[in-house]
Amino acid sequence: MKPLMTLLALACLVLPGLVCPTAEAQTRIRDVVDVEGVRQNDLIGYGIVVGLNGTGDTVRNSPFTEDSLTYMLERLGVNVQGEDIKPDNVAAVLVTATLPSFARNGSTVDVSVSSIGDAESLEGGTLVLTPLKGADNEVYAVAQGSIIVSGIDVQAAGARARKGTPTQGAIPSGARVEREIPYQFNDRNSLVLALRDPDFTTAARIEDTINAAVGSPVAYMRDPGTVDIDLRSLQGSPSRVLASIENLPIEVAVPARIVIDEQSGTIVLGKDVTISRVAIAQGDISIKVTETPVVSQPNPFADGESIVLPRSRIEIGQTGTRNIATLDANVTLSQLIAGLNALGVSPQEMGDIIRTMKAAGALHADLIVR
Repeated sequence: MKPLMTLLALACLVLPGLVCPTAEAQTRIRDVVDVEGVRQNDLIGYGIVVGLNGTGDTVRNSPFTEDSLTYMLERLGVNVQGEDIKPDNVAAVLVTATLPSFARNGSTVDVSVSSIGDAESLEGGTLVLTPLKGADNEVYAVAQGSIIVSGIDVQAAGARARKGTPTQGAIPSGARVEREIPYQFNDRNSLVLALRDPDFTTAARIEDTINAAVGSPVAYMRDPGTVDIDLRSLQGSPSRVLASIENLPIEVAVPARIVIDEQSGTIVLGKDVTISRVAIAQGDISIKVTETPVVSQPNPFADGESIVLPRSRIEIGQTGTRNIATLDANVTLSQLIAGLNALGVSPQEMGDIIRTMKAAGALHADLIVR
C-alpha cells in the first residue's frame, strides 16, 4: 500500500496523537504582495547549438537548421552557396530568459535552451550568440555559452536508456543585458500593492498594519486584491518607504481548502476545514460523526451568561481484525484523516470519502483534486 502523507497548510504533519497549532500563518508583506509596475519581463530568441556529438538535427526532418547554419556562416564571411551542408552536430533551439525588474546593462541572467528539431540530445553543445527579444520585438539581451543538460540518453546495439530530458538544458548567467527597461520608480506619488492571493481579511490586515506602523492613514484597501499607499505625506523616497513597510509582519488568512493529489497520495488541508454531522459507510469502513452541544452555566450569583459549547464525537469502524478508532474533539477533517490513517486506509479510498462528504454538503471547504 502506498504510504499516505497528510499535510496541513501550516506545515503540520497530521498523524494520530499529534495536535496541530491553531495560530494563523504570519509572514512579511513582501511575501504576499507584488508592487504594481515592478515586474519581470520574458525574453525569447532563436539560436543554434553546435558541437554536438552526432546527436543534432537531421536535414530531412529539420530543414530550417541547415538554412540557419548557412545564414550564420555567410554573416561570418564564409561562402557556402551551392554547398551541400548536412552536419549532425548542429541543432536549432529556442532560448528563453526572464529579465528581472531594474536589471542594468552588463548584468547577467540565466537562460533555458530547448530543441525545436529532432535532435536527440544537447549534451556537450554550445549555444552560438543569440539575441533575446521582448514582446515589443526589441533586443534586450544576448545569450551564448556551454549548455548544461541534466537528462541522459545512452544507446547501444539493441538497447537504449533515457533518463530526464536531454533535449533541454540551461546556461547559468548565460545572457548579458544590453538594454535597460526605463522606469522612474522614485517619481511616483503612490504605491499599489497587489495581493497574489486576493482576500478581504488579508488586505484589511495589510492596511491596518501599514497605518499602525506609519502612524497615519496612508494605506487604503481598494478591493480584496489591492491596497493603495499615498506617499505624499511620507518622508523619504518611494524606494525607502517600500523598504520600510515590506518587512512588516502580518497574519495571512488561510482559506479552508483541501488539495488531493491522487497520484502521490498527498492530502493538504487548510486550518479551518471542518465537517458537520454525517455518517459514512465505504466498503468495510463506517464513519459516524455526531454533535452533542453542552450548555455551560455560570456559578450561582455570578455575573455571567449561559453559553452553548460544541461537543463532537467521531467513530470510525472497520470490520475484520482491526480495532475502532475514536476521537473526542470538535469535528475537524484532520482528526478524521488521522483516524483513517490508523486504520490503514489507502489514498484512493480516503480521496473517495472526502469527495463524497463534499457532495453531501458535510464538508465545509474548497476541494481541489489533481
